[in-house]
Amino acid sequence: MIDQDKSFFEKLNIWVRNSLTIRLLSIGFMILILLIPASMIESLISERQYRNDDAKREVSAIWGEIQTISGPVLTVPFKKSYVNEKKEIYTQTEYAHFLPENLAIESVIEPEKRHRGIYDVVVYTTDLKFSGKFNKTNFDDWNIPDKDILWKEAYLAVGITDMRGIKNEMKLNFDKNVFPFNPGLENNDVISTGVSTRINISENNEIENEFTFNIKLRGSEELYFIPVGKTTEINMKSIWSNPSFQGAYLPENHNITKDGFDANWKVLHLNRNYPQKWLGSQYQIANSAFGVSLIIPVDHYQKSMRSAKYAIMIISFTFLIFFFVEVLNKKRIHPIQYLLVGLALIIFYALLLAISEHLNFNIAYAISSIATISLITLYSKSIFKDNLQTAITGLTLIILYVFIYITLQLQDYALLMGSIGLFIVMAIVMYLSKKINWYSFASND
Repeated sequence: MIDQDKSFFEKLNIWVRNSLTIRLLSIGFMILILLIPASMIESLISERQYRNDDAKREVSAIWGEIQTISGPVLTVPFKKSYVNEKKEIYTQTEYAHFLPENLAIESVIEPEKRHRGIYDVVVYTTDLKFSGKFNKTNFDDWNIPDKDILWKEAYLAVGITDMRGIKNEMKLNFDKNVFPFNPGLENNDVISTGVSTRINISENNEIENEFTFNIKLRGSEELYFIPVGKTTEINMKSIWSNPSFQGAYLPENHNITKDGFDANWKVLHLNRNYPQKWLGSQYQIANSAFGVSLIIPVDHYQKSMRSAKYAIMIISFTFLIFFFVEVLNKKRIHPIQYLLVGLALIIFYALLLAISEHLNFNIAYAISSIATISLITLYSKSIFKDNLQTAITGLTLIILYVFIYITLQLQDYALLMGSIGLFIVMAIVMYLSKKINWYSFASND
């Protein structure tokens, strides 16, 4: 009982020091305060990931960007007459586009790692061999007079998203003739950037025009193709052992080993949303792109961010341990000591991020967690003055960090594991807290 002879301020000081309610409120307030540095850690992780992406962009800008190959597309101009509001007749040039009957592409990718600071960027050089054939360029479906078709201005175009990556002189073998490719396109109805060449097409063309050409191309990380053939078959090989198949179609067959991968696709014209021929720009073909991403299996930023999401849980349960020790064993723990422990828990994430940029994430996690657990356990010994309570604190921290590590590995089941883990921990806390007679503190409150 508080001495009635004490002054008001002395009584207030004693009440504040001994009030269970004040302690709980101060612990809750400190947890909220620690959310500020926790959010700063998440911002730091995002910043480091952005720098990693920025390093990739810098290397790609010099070597070659992500490449998407579209075509070949055969385009034949024609004249079309219109009548304006003054009843005057005028003509303008429009374009008919034809896609190949079949298209086969052989791709051999030679990847290599480039370094920008502490960051790794994967780039590649690929040798591409194209072959296929076009059917007769038939205008019958459109009722366009033969005299309006500009056969001599027909051209074949191949879309390449980053022209800087081209490393060879490109020549088209078409119907037993050779035509050099030139940069640029006459129109952008189908392809926005790429190379093209004029070819010999006559109005009496009844044969199937076979073609072949090769491209030696540089790019970064990803390589995509657009299936313009009525039947498109692509075979791809590389010594890269960590491919990720992307886009509108997955390969029909693939084999991935430690020595590399090979994959093949077969896409029919019925699998896509545009026909074999059309007029103007009424169809867009970019949405049908597919290919491969040469990933570097480094996901430490993602794992660091996911682990930082559990910061509030680790801080709360660690503070809960200290609070139970304080209540059950009548140990007085100063708010500053709570705060120091909380900051040590936050520093874990900074250590994890910094070390994982240089070492494997699992090793970085082990080093950071051991350092943090050791620091807090040794500090708690100076607070509790009891080996058993110190050991319980250290063991609890080990269980928490092991649980989070397992949750990080099980990406598909992370939410399930996290929910079950929280439920179990809450059950244990409720079981232990049943021994506390909360009303016994009423006299202090």
